[in-house]
Amino acid sequence: MLRALAVDDERPSLEELLYLLRADPRIGSVQGAGDATEALRRINRALAGGPDGPDAVDVVFLDIQMPGLDGLDLARLLGGFARPPLVVFVTAHEDFAVQAFDLKAVDYVLKPVRKERLAEAVRRAAELRGTAPRIPVHEPDPDHLAVELGGVTRFVTVDDITHVEAHGDYARLHTDRGSHLVRIPLSTLEERWRARGFVRIHRRHLVALRHIGELRLDAGTVSVLVGGEELQVSRRHARELRDLLMRRP
Repeated sequence: MLRALAVDDERPSLEELLYLLRADPRIGSVQGAGDATEALRRINRALAGGPDGPDAVDVVFLDIQMPGLDGLDLARLLGGFARPPLVVFVTAHEDFAVQAFDLKAVDYVLKPVRKERLAEAVRRAAELRGTAPRIPVHEPDPDHLAVELGGVTRFVTVDDITHVEAHGDYARLHTDRGSHLVRIPLSTLEERWRARGFVRIHRRHLVALRHIGELRLDAGTVSVLVGGEELQVSRRHARELRDLLMRRP
């Protein structure tokens, strides 16, 4: 079972996280730390004792905004270790998700923490550590995509998505009502939604043909107007895009 370390400078939040982790049968032991400096000391001690030592840590559940050394700083330090523990960020702020996953975080859980959402993060960590069998993944809903906002899971209708922007292993979905960050690479969405009229126009952008309002040509550059936003079209995709738009009903 997983050996966990929970890190949060707010005592009530730390106690709640510890309670939820102890209730998960995949967690064998869990310690708490009130700041990143204390957590770093414990992790150093765990690494010195080896993977089978009494203080070993498999996964760190880590708040981001803390005084002094913050959660992102600690994750960067851990990234330089030979055998670092896995990192799951647990935070009230959505804004750091891209940075978190650039640091190879296993998951990004938003506060207030829901038991079911935390259990999903534990499952991912357990699979990566090889302590739990992989659960078969069901085929995705072709018409909707699950997104998390403020600790609540909502479903975005694919037809409402105007364009998608790449963020490393993540993608930001844009609709007329806002945007959502999901843990799916742009290349995966391109393949999945090609038949639904989505086309790659740039290494960073995937757009829905039905939401393109204008195709603009200016001094040899090509751009499109999508949902009130002008997006650049790369040269390698310009001809294909023009052909698709000409054939569009």
